[in-house]
Amino acid sequence: MSFMTRTKSIEASLADAESRHHSLKRTLGPWDLAIMGVAVAVGAGIFSVGAKAAANYAGPAISIGFVIAAITCGLAMMAYAEFASTVPVAGSAYTFTYATLGEFLAWIIGWDLILETLTAAAVIAKYWGIYLQEVFAIGGLDVPATFDVGPVSVTWGPFFIVAVFTTLLVLGTKLSARVSAVFTVLKVATVVFVIVVGAFYVRASNYTPFLPPTTPVAEADATVWHQSLVEFLAGAPQTTYGIFGLLAGASLVFFAFIGFDVVATSAEEVRNPQRNLPLGIFAGLGLVTILYVATSVVLTGMVPYTDLAASENPSLATAFTLVGADWAAQVISLSILLGLTTVIMVLLLGLTRVVFSMSRDGLFPRQWSLTSDRRKTPMRLQIAVGIVVAVLAGLTDVGVLEEMINIGTLSAFVLVSIAVPVLRRKYPNRQIAYRMPFSPVLPIISALACFWLMLNLTTLTWMRFGVWLLIGVAIYLLYGRRHSRLATGEGSD
Repeated sequence: MSFMTRTKSIEASLADAESRHHSLKRTLGPWDLAIMGVAVAVGAGIFSVGAKAAANYAGPAISIGFVIAAITCGLAMMAYAEFASTVPVAGSAYTFTYATLGEFLAWIIGWDLILETLTAAAVIAKYWGIYLQEVFAIGGLDVPATFDVGPVSVTWGPFFIVAVFTTLLVLGTKLSARVSAVFTVLKVATVVFVIVVGAFYVRASNYTPFLPPTTPVAEADATVWHQSLVEFLAGAPQTTYGIFGLLAGASLVFFAFIGFDVVATSAEEVRNPQRNLPLGIFAGLGLVTILYVATSVVLTGMVPYTDLAASENPSLATAFTLVGADWAAQVISLSILLGLTTVIMVLLLGLTRVVFSMSRDGLFPRQWSLTSDRRKTPMRLQIAVGIVVAVLAGLTDVGVLEEMINIGTLSAFVLVSIAVPVLRRKYPNRQIAYRMPFSPVLPIISALACFWLMLNLTTLTWMRFGVWLLIGVAIYLLYGRRHSRLATGEGSD
């Protein structure tokens, strides 16, 4: 069982980053990283997830839920920043865990990151196609959303947007970052516009009660699969609102903060990573937290949370419609389309870099990590990832797996937080550019906070997560543990 605990040294990871045919080009600065974080975080979530959480879980207190999620994410990002500045190599949490907790846990985290980024990319690409049709409708254009290929109905929007950004990423990460920056500035401007306009409709009476009292779920609607795991384990009845509703809402809106771990996957492509990675990550996180809290305060001040709950699919557009500002729904649809566009690009980048890193270590076929001599991008892998995401988004109903994104992210956050004290103990003399303060206390608090949010996800999500882990363990035992470069004794190229 020694294969489960064997670790890859930091020196070996850094050497791999310089290997001739398996390395990436350092082109990104702190501004690129901050934009990347904002690009992947500010998407449809800012317009829909907050409204759903306010309507069904926390009422006006969802602004506190966003703060809880932001603090939890911020703690985990301190751990990520320490690792990313110490081991500036592609792979994010997978690479960090490999250097500290061992190969088996590194594989599990890599497998979870694949779950997070693959599911998120497919879900967001699917929604992009849906909102594209809304924009067409606003413009008076009747463009079919699907076309038939024999017996198969294909949604063309996801295929189109995934193909565009796959091509950009093949051409180079810097070019993709520039395109992303333009879209990100536009969508942040529209979000600020929506916040300012919405503020004119705010009524103080809508903030009462700020945290609605605990309410039992009607017996006809109660189901163990939609109950949070912590309620299920405690044998408590299924409820909504109250303190547990607030925590469940915080777990739900955590979806809006995914992406900052994806920024860490680009560490191997960052100039002066010891300085630029922490700076870029925290600048992006600070900006999106301000946007999220401001949006949730305006949203719940515009209309009573009960009116949002009465809507089948509550969103920020719902609030504007209820106050008679139908025109704003058109602006919001365009904003969402802009928002989702850059999210897809960053997720495609993150997914490819995780698989690239695992492949370079031999846990997937090593040929997958080959990079082009000219552009230093994993062209074949990027194209293959694009095809898989496009097929999932265009041909399947991926919306049912949305919560899988959260649990995959949070599980990675737990292990990276735990790994910080291990890193310092394992490499006591190594100079670390950024240090997470108050170790080991703060890393443990970070791990516990992330795990608590995981427990507030539904039992159905946990069951699906368990199945995903079993599949991952089987692949590792049948392939990864024998083909790992640590197992074969191969050195760096």
